[in-house]
Amino acid sequence: MHHLTQEQINELKAMLLEMKRKILASAEEQIKDPSNVTFEGGDEIDRADLETDRFITFRIKGREAKLLHKIDYALMKIEMGNYGICENCGAEIPYERLKARPVTTMCIKCKELEEEMEND
Repeated sequence: MHHLTQEQINELKAMLLEMKRKILASAEEQIKDPSNVTFEGGDEIDRADLETDRFITFRIKGREAKLLHKIDYALMKIEMGNYGICENCGAEIPYERLKARPVTTMCIKCKELEEEMEND
């Protein structure tokens, strides 16, 4: 983390905490929303529409759960002092990349290699 200033680290940490707050607030709203629990009236098409909406919502929530895990992992790395270091090659991840994607764990080169291997 020596390539990042304390100001940059503080800014990235604030971004991560805000992302986490938004995800948790969204999850709390979903819990409070009675439409996620009951279904009254309507026909089969209405029920199918509702089930499709629920499926999409839960799929998004699954993605949000993964993102929440990545956020917590990034915050832990900040506390441990090894945030911003590529977990694959050990290179410093530039501040600009971290600012664009604060949960990233790889430098651009390693991420591109990973994506190439996934596409093969």
